[in-house]
Amino acid sequence: MEMLSLEKELKENSYPGRGIGIGRSADGKKAVTAYFIMGRSENSRNRVFVEDGEGIRTQAFDPSKLTDPSLIIYAPVRVLGNKTIVTNGDQTDTIYEGMDHQLTFEQSLRSREFEPDGPNYTPRISGVMHVENGMSILKSNNGNPDACNRYTFAYENAIAGEGHFIHTYKCDGNPLPSFEGEPKLVAIPDDMDEFAELLWNSLNEDNKVSLFVRYIDIETGKYESKIINKNK
Repeated sequence: MEMLSLEKELKENSYPGRGIGIGRSADGKKAVTAYFIMGRSENSRNRVFVEDGEGIRTQAFDPSKLTDPSLIIYAPVRVLGNKTIVTNGDQTDTIYEGMDHQLTFEQSLRSREFEPDGPNYTPRISGVMHVENGMSILKSNNGNPDACNRYTFAYENAIAGEGHFIHTYKCDGNPLPSFEGEPKLVAIPDDMDEFAELLWNSLNEDNKVSLFVRYIDIETGKYESKIINKNK
């Protein structure tokens, strides 16, 4: 698979929606994950990321403007032992609970489908980062809510400097077209601040909302994280 420029992919797409990146730093020492959210409506844009234990959650920036919390308030990142779970919805909890009861990543998601937000039917994208990295997307069947297409991708023994990137929407539109194909192969640098800056500066200025990046030392398990919120 050709390695793509993450900067170019983001700058040329005004609305990829929500995105997950998982990989390994160029020096091979850090496991890396990133998650960003974007929004077109006032409700979607009225959010920030905040720390929640070892993970993060979304919350309303201005609670008085929150209209429907059902699909926008959730925990995007949770940690279960040596597993870091990253998703674009409350399926984070489904995966956490399933894997805590010895289900696989894929089995845990069998009870979930795409989001019930017709006509977009936003895909649920999920990632688990541990020894074997995994990513999943649950999509409507070409916009048909009567069928859910399930795709799971496993990346064993992540290569230094390489990561995989998946996002909810192929591009902007009405309705929004779902992401297509395999997660994209992208480069992962050694420096967390550099990576966060590249991502944040490449996202569409009008639509970007929040970004989370974490670098985990593979040998010790210690991590450092960075949160950037447009709303301050």
